[in-house]
Amino acid sequence: MLTAFTAALLLITVSELGDKTFFIAVILAMHHPRRLVFIGVTAALAAMTTLSVLFGQAISFLPKSYIHYAEIALFIAFGLKLLYDASKMSPAACDTEVVEEAEAAVKKADLQLPKQKTSLAIIIEAFVLTFMAEWGDRTQIATIALAAGNNPIGVTIGAILGHALCAAIAVIGGKMIAGRISERQLTLIGGCLFLVFGVVAAIEGA
Repeated sequence: MLTAFTAALLLITVSELGDKTFFIAVILAMHHPRRLVFIGVTAALAAMTTLSVLFGQAISFLPKSYIHYAEIALFIAFGLKLLYDASKMSPAACDTEVVEEAEAAVKKADLQLPKQKTSLAIIIEAFVLTFMAEWGDRTQIATIALAAGNNPIGVTIGAILGHALCAAIAVIGGKMIAGRISERQLTLIGGCLFLVFGVVAAIEGA
């Protein structure tokens, strides 16, 4: 359980910092009460984590050898892709394309809501934007892979805590931190972490 918790916490924290959902939280917190944004974002990420773990548990009924090799392949493939992506990135502080996508998503959502937003409307906006942005993201797939081969409770708690930490950083000091985050360095670290987990999974199953 402790291994699953640590793996999920590290993987999610490193992968989510500077991600699209991170910048969505930053932008929302600049226009709305941070407490409400945090509640909506964290609730969405917790819901996504729970769904991913449940899906991972459903996959765990497959033959153990299939799960083992699929887990190794996923982690190594993600790791190599992230390292390749990092090699193509500029040394700029953050990925402007990701920021622009986040800004466009928030702007579109704001246009669909009345000017006088209630607290519930802000929470729902943060929830829906975050949930949609996270769907199909590499952290979702990584959570499914972790839950398929590790303790589901440890993965759930570690992943939710990692998401909550990133959400707190985004809404509290996101504007100040965002300009200092090196997307390239975070992607490199994330790629290395995925490769490490792939190697560990291979060793443990040997």
